[in-house]
Amino acid sequence: MIAPNFLAMLVCPATKQPLREATAAELSRLQQAIAAGAAKNRGGAQVAEPCQGALATVDGHWFYPVQDGIPILLSAEAIAATAVAR
Repeated sequence: MIAPNFLAMLVCPATKQPLREATAAELSRLQQAIAAGAAKNRGGAQVAEPCQGALATVDGHWFYPVQDGIPILLSAEAIAATAVAR
């Protein structure tokens, strides 16, 4: 879990939208997409490492992985929500 006051300062580096923590259901679907080989990041690479957590843009279009409690806020590392089955 990311401290709320820290999370309030974080934005998507590409769109500048605020970020929120992904819900448990979103994270589960993201993990399933990664395990199935269906998740690609904005840079076009297949996502191979499971995420310990994720931050989502407020519009829900992108997920940023969180590894060891650290959000990976690199635009190329964002995972498209379209890869995550609803």
